[in-house]
Amino acid sequence: LGVVGLGRMAQALLVPLLEEGLIERSAVRAAVASEASALRLAQELDIQVSTDPARAWAAPVVLLAVKPQQIESVAAPAAKALAEAREATPPGTQPLLISVLAGVPLRRLEALFPGRACVRAVPNTPALVKAGLTGLSWGEGVGDGQQEQVHQLFAQVGEVLHLPEPQLDPFLALTSSGPAFLALVAESMADGAVAAGLPRTLAQHLAHRTLAGTAALLHGRELHPGQLKDMVTSPAGTTAAGLRELERAGVRSALIEAVLAAAERSRQLA
Repeated sequence: LGVVGLGRMAQALLVPLLEEGLIERSAVRAAVASEASALRLAQELDIQVSTDPARAWAAPVVLLAVKPQQIESVAAPAAKALAEAREATPPGTQPLLISVLAGVPLRRLEALFPGRACVRAVPNTPALVKAGLTGLSWGEGVGDGQQEQVHQLFAQVGEVLHLPEPQLDPFLALTSSGPAFLALVAESMADGAVAAGLPRTLAQHLAHRTLAGTAALLHGRELHPGQLKDMVTSPAGTTAAGLRELERAGVRSALIEAVLAAAERSRQLA
């Protein structure tokens, strides 16, 4: 497995595979930008990490996890290592490229990395605690066995969905940007509790637990959010008073527009 870029998301995907023995540490070839990062990550993860991407690109499967603006700079070493990657790939299949770059479409990946079967993956940050969501779209030439291989890679850190590529932009907006929106909600709720008299640490803990418990209830009981809202809201009660303020402030509309804006930005990045 070659890994080009070894930030938090790449580590979140790689570490469970290493810990569960699904890939040998000696079989991983990672490449990062700085020598200091290479030395630190090699020690932390006990894998081969260097600043030379050539060996990573020579692997039959490569996880591409650099920043989107760096994609063109890593294309040249990929082309030079293609012949070596083909030699390591089973007959009848192309070397596999799995990209987790936000907003970079399959057509651009296939243009920049010809000769490789490309997969576009959109994981989210809860993958760091194995509670992630990942959307996958397949490029030309990705075989059934390769699809299963990629699915199993991301299944180690959460739920995996196979989606048509046009759906990846709204998927990204909801699942990848969504944690930031919910973090803002948690922070704001904690701020409100502090204003009402709770200590800061306790308020933050309770806000996090409230979000986690609510999500577990919605998912576990397969409730529509409106059902849960009605379960909690009694006539002329405290929740009704709070909901009235949220509606008055346009919170519902603001969250809708936030998801739409994130989806449109993803399209613009493409």
